Amino acid sequence: MARTPKAQALGAALRQAREDKELLLRELAAMIKRDIGVVSRWETGDRTPKPEQVAQILTKLEVDGERYDEIMTLAYGTNESQWVAITLPEQRQQMAALVDWEQRATRIVEVAPLVVPGLLQTSGYIRGIMTAAGVPEGEIALRVTSRLGRADAITKRKPAELLVLVGQAALNQDVGGRATMVEQLDHLLDMAARPNIELRIVPDHRGWHPGLEGSFILIDASRPASGRRAAAKSASIVFVGTRRSELMLHEEQDVAAYRRALDRVLAVSLAPEPSANLISQVRRRMEKK
Repeated sequence: MARTPKAQALGAALRQAREDKELLLRELAAMIKRDIGVVSRWETGDRTPKPEQVAQILTKLEVDGERYDEIMTLAYGTNESQWVAITLPEQRQQMAALVDWEQRATRIVEVAPLVVPGLLQTSGYIRGIMTAAGVPEGEIALRVTSRLGRADAITKRKPAELLVLVGQAALNQDVGGRATMVEQLDHLLDMAARPNIELRIVPDHRGWHPGLEGSFILIDASRPASGRRAAAKSASIVFVGTRRSELMLHEEQDVAAYRRALDRVLAVSLAPEPSANLISQVRRRMEKK
């Protein structure tokens, strides 16, 4: 069975395309002359359709243009142990997969040495990043709304547990200006008070630790097993972003390596209360400037 993150993303995209046409699973299966069980397993990611089968489904569903191209990028290399997204279409699909993992998560851990983690960013902070990065003004509002929507994973009625380890340097960055940073620090304190959120600061001058290698997100999520009566199973994934590509890791040994890295970062981090005190100190100092 496939069940790789990319296979699941492909299945989710095919399911969404079918539902957009308001077709039942059996209706699509009849249209492409395939067993309904096979099509069902394609949509769950338990099995992977061949690229020509994906193209057939999209053609029957009258999917074309940019959306056709984006879904087709998922049809290749689906069973590979690592999902590296280099092209913009595949990065969009991978981000959609990350959001899906966050929404199904039972626990999310993010190590962020230089920037406030995405799930805890304010709209002003997000806008400050995107403006400095040269994102066209017409795209910023949509991107801000999209990123803020991700926070539903930790604020909904049954939220995921969130552990964030933020580098002290992230608190001192002047992202979006002083007023924006004060607002962002206030937001961190408010979110840290939630029972499902644990925020720890990694102070400067703690020597080398894996967090200095860069940010990463580790997600533990529940997913339905195949079959209507099967019990829910758990799965884990690591998301690592770089300047030019995104990487998703799901193999057990890869996830285990990042869990060990997390333990090392935890060992040099402050406990939640001293972390909140440090944030408050930085906030007061910044407000007086």
